[in-house]
Amino acid sequence: MARPILLAVDDDVSVLEAVVQDLRRQYGNTYRVMRAAGGQAALDTLAQLKTREEPVALIVSDQRMPGITGVELLEQARAIYPEARRVLLTAYADTEAAIRAINTARIHYYLNKPWDPPEEKLYPVLTDLLEDWHAGYRPPYEGLRVLGHRWSLSDFRVRNFLSRNHVPYRWLDVEGSAEAAKMLEDRQLDAGRLPVVIFGDGSVLVDPELEALASRVGLSVQAAQEFYDLIVVGAGPAGLAAAVYGASEGLRTLVIEPLAPGGQAGSSSRIENYLGFPSGVTGAELGRRALAQASRFGAEFVTQRATGMRTEGQYRFVQLADGSEVSSHCVLLAPGVQYRKLEVPGADRLTGCGIYYGAALVEARACQDEDVYVVGGANSAGQAALHFAKYARQVTMLVRGEGLSATMSKYLIDEIARTSNIVVEAQTQVVGVSGNSRLEAVTLRGPAGSRESAATSLFVFIGAAPVTAWLPESILRDEQGFVLAGPDLRAEGKLPAWWREVREPFLLESSVPGVFVAGDVRHGSVKRVASAVGEGSIAVQFVHQYLAGV
Repeated sequence: MARPILLAVDDDVSVLEAVVQDLRRQYGNTYRVMRAAGGQAALDTLAQLKTREEPVALIVSDQRMPGITGVELLEQARAIYPEARRVLLTAYADTEAAIRAINTARIHYYLNKPWDPPEEKLYPVLTDLLEDWHAGYRPPYEGLRVLGHRWSLSDFRVRNFLSRNHVPYRWLDVEGSAEAAKMLEDRQLDAGRLPVVIFGDGSVLVDPELEALASRVGLSVQAAQEFYDLIVVGAGPAGLAAAVYGASEGLRTLVIEPLAPGGQAGSSSRIENYLGFPSGVTGAELGRRALAQASRFGAEFVTQRATGMRTEGQYRFVQLADGSEVSSHCVLLAPGVQYRKLEVPGADRLTGCGIYYGAALVEARACQDEDVYVVGGANSAGQAALHFAKYARQVTMLVRGEGLSATMSKYLIDEIARTSNIVVEAQTQVVGVSGNSRLEAVTLRGPAGSRESAATSLFVFIGAAPVTAWLPESILRDEQGFVLAGPDLRAEGKLPAWWREVREPFLLESSVPGVFVAGDVRHGSVKRVASAVGEGSIAVQFVHQYLAGV
């Protein structure tokens, strides 16, 4: 396989040579470093590389060049290699233009010249960007393949699981792929039992359970120990933050997560208002980084579903879907929320067959030149609409309210307004769906009455339901199922009868001592990534206080 390419662009030969030498010194063993003496030369080079299907990981361009400026080059390069990381080299006088280019040309970073020493001012930035690129890069290979049908819930679950866990795979639709048909025939597999997962060693899983698939792709599905200081249920932003702080402070920490790191936020196509990421970050990438950080401190992760919890003296036990049980001094509940179901006839039957809950990024490329509908008006819906607009012919946002201003951040509203193939229909609801084996049409009710529109994909973001049905009755919840904690436990003027502590519950402590809650699943929480991260980290401080009193 060809080494990925780093392309340096500058019309000043001496500066270009300095950039190339610095790149080769640090990355020459892994990447192929190329040069272009100007914007047009760079575009010609990129076009040739695209024709040869060679991977380009990074483009570093000077801003002040005759003919085509660096910003203009990087904006045009985005159309040729949309996933390549784009870095602008600027003088201090061009800093304002560079900042604007983050929005206009979607550059990933800008660096002021000179960048000496590169070990401090150049390499840390580029290494971070290249790690991001590698996380999403899917090179040609003969590794894991998934044979399935686009309009299948089981197929969607498998692909979504692999994608969100950053497991490289190649998907083949059996309807239009002669290669897929031959693979099924060669292995004497039933085309009626899909999806089929074929591994690099030739072994096969047919319509696998996710836990079995997790084990085969190298994810841990069993806890290494029987007892921990802290068990975290859920690997969304709150759970991951707790894992980082707990493990870094010496607590034996286990994280239980049934799907993938990142939780509901992990399906976000772009989070642009999270501190420290001026160009935005995907939810999956944020989850991947946090997983690596927590693992580095010693946190253990298992891909399992929590099915129950019990208390025995000072010990807390969590039951898992495989029938096993793990114990600890403390438990942090951070299972998050899931999008509420669309309550219209036929929606359940078509789930995974055109109707999806959340961003379902694995479906984005399949929506090429199709009409996509997004239901909801919050930030998650806006982020999804912008992502699907890169592929779909038109994205229609269906909003129950009078507009987006009451429920969505202004930066998203502005970007949606600038995107020509996104249409917002206010005061409009989905009242019906239809289709045989897949979604074919939606019935909409708006200010002008009802109408039916052809549709192949409908993505739903209509509020959140907490994932708490598995919890025992001793964990008190509100009417919607969100967990009560701290001062909220005194809503009725008294603590539960089983509260035996002489102290009041800690701020994030549930109705069972030693069981804490953080993130979206907590009653009254702010549904934002930053607040979930804050609660997860703060909860660990209460864990320490609880342990000190045990």
